[in-house]
Amino acid sequence: MSYTIEVYRGNQQAEKQFGLYALYVMFYPQLVAGPIERPQNVLHQFYEKKTFDYQRVTSGLKLMAWGLFKKVVIADRLALFADRVYNSPMEYEGIPIIVATIFFTFQIYCDFSGYSDIALGTAEVMGFKLMKNFDRPYFSKSISEFWRRWHISLSTWFRDYLYIPLGGNRVGKTRQYFNQFFVFAVSGLWHGANWNFIIWGALHGFYLIFARITQKPRAVFNRISGLEKVPFLLKSLQAFTTFCLVAFAWIFFRGNYLEQSQCWHLVSHLFSNMPTLKDFFTFAYISENVFLNFTIVEFLIAIGLIIFMECIHYLQRDKSIRQMIASYPTAVRWTLYYLFMMAFFILGVFDQPAQFIYFQF
Repeated sequence: MSYTIEVYRGNQQAEKQFGLYALYVMFYPQLVAGPIERPQNVLHQFYEKKTFDYQRVTSGLKLMAWGLFKKVVIADRLALFADRVYNSPMEYEGIPIIVATIFFTFQIYCDFSGYSDIALGTAEVMGFKLMKNFDRPYFSKSISEFWRRWHISLSTWFRDYLYIPLGGNRVGKTRQYFNQFFVFAVSGLWHGANWNFIIWGALHGFYLIFARITQKPRAVFNRISGLEKVPFLLKSLQAFTTFCLVAFAWIFFRGNYLEQSQCWHLVSHLFSNMPTLKDFFTFAYISENVFLNFTIVEFLIAIGLIIFMECIHYLQRDKSIRQMIASYPTAVRWTLYYLFMMAFFILGVFDQPAQFIYFQF
């Protein structure tokens, strides 16, 4: 569709060679789950001569390895916790649902961004550059920023081919709100003909509209409360609020195979039967409701992996971690490589292999 639209708009010349056009449509690294490329970004690369470049190949392999680590070690391990609750939702309420939802929030990111990293790394090994699809989305301080960082190729696709043709921001506010809500509802439908997906998309549309409506009152509150004078605290609160809103919406996305009553149970019992302070000092309660009957070691490994990943993201805010490692002495680099491989084989989940979540879309 993007090829047809770009050719129609005159932004891309029609490809005369059928083989190159077919290669663009079926380019295997990103064929199954993206990133969703534009012809002007990729087609011209098929005409360029490719030669072996050691630095490029090793850089691509490192990105592939990081993507595989996020999938097999982090996402699949977090899935063990999330699946325990979401596969039997009627048996849980309160803290277990919150824990499983937080774990799924990171699971779906590691699962999908892991695939994208593998796709980008594979293309890089062969000498092709695909667009970046994720940019530390859980550091976002607003829902609009989240969608500039999450599945970038899809969000820009809907912006350019649906939102702007509907009028975008060139129309009145009421129509702008309708355009935003409609686009996100359609993005939910794009994931599947299921009400849960539509609700997920509509929720994000509502978040954006509500944020725009309350922009001035929130600015006044931040000024009166003095939060403006403490930028770090303000940004932290904004990031935390955005994360909570996104995580709540993921309940509907993860519940796509559940009956409506089961999905409603998860939402309506999210804060039911909340523990007292005394409960948190009872190991039996913590083991059943926080650890979800996994061992404390398994739980701490899962938490540690999330923290490790977010630390890597924080380090990469200015410079790629691959560039940092490449600048280290040989002994340091290979020590890190061996530690990474050991962590992969020791912490990876291999007995219950799971396909990538976005393969179903």
